[in-house]
Amino acid sequence: MFCGMVLGYCFRKSRPAFVHSLVTFLIWLLLYSLGLEVGANRELLAALPSLGLEALLITFAALAGCMAGSWLLWRRIADTAPESGRNEAGKEGSPSGSPLKGSLVIVSFFAAGCLTGYFSIFSIPAAGSKLSFWALCLLMFCVGFSLGNDPDTIKRFRSLNPRLMLLPLVTVFGTWAGCALVSLLLKERSLVDCLAVGSGFGYYSLSSIFITESRGAALGTIALLSNIFRELAALLLAPWMARAFGKLAPISAGGATTMDTTFPVIVRTCGREYAIISIFHGFIMDFSVPFLVSFFCSL
Repeated sequence: MFCGMVLGYCFRKSRPAFVHSLVTFLIWLLLYSLGLEVGANRELLAALPSLGLEALLITFAALAGCMAGSWLLWRRIADTAPESGRNEAGKEGSPSGSPLKGSLVIVSFFAAGCLTGYFSIFSIPAAGSKLSFWALCLLMFCVGFSLGNDPDTIKRFRSLNPRLMLLPLVTVFGTWAGCALVSLLLKERSLVDCLAVGSGFGYYSLSSIFITESRGAALGTIALLSNIFRELAALLLAPWMARAFGKLAPISAGGATTMDTTFPVIVRTCGREYAIISIFHGFIMDFSVPFLVSFFCSL
């Protein structure tokens, strides 16, 4: 991403139009590779009927808490929010200009990846992890190029409302509040279990490993599913979240992924002036996951 910013700055006098289309294509490719890994994991697919509902409930509860908290913070800073961000969200909310159509396209690529992985059409070690890694690298390079190519990026960072730095705290406590409430409905899961799952903040790989080692494979699978669902929800529903709950809602919903996977969608939905807070938010959440998950697993 840093290399892309440097190159974009060097070519700031020219604004290549193909970068936006390339970002859209890479988002689709990344969703396809994610579906590829999910479809190839037979144990994960077998666990979906029994554990998927619990994972969905925890996900929606965590997102509801984040939406409420981010909406309250947005109301405090909406009057000082940059006007360009409001305009860009309507223009770049989805690849096609329609949030619903864009979401359906994303779902179709994820579903295609699941089917490909399930029927073992490609070799997963070669076509899954390597594909997603290089797609993500190129995606971050293109996003960095767009930021560096925009001469107003530094001005927007300087004009950023300091209260936006509270967003990671809003995400943490909003997630915990939602998980605490949903724990009352899940008889087989304790409050600590739900808080441990929610504290993954979309970082499904690391959090599920910690939870599996400490609390067993069942809760680890729930953690994996729940945090995958959270990432997908942030990718699919970002335009709707921004319209209904303000520009901070997609960032809060993305959790630890706002620095990488969901970052391009957030920038396109909310505007480039929210790129800095998205990176800051993702860094803080990403850094906190190992500590918070380990803490709740030790209780």
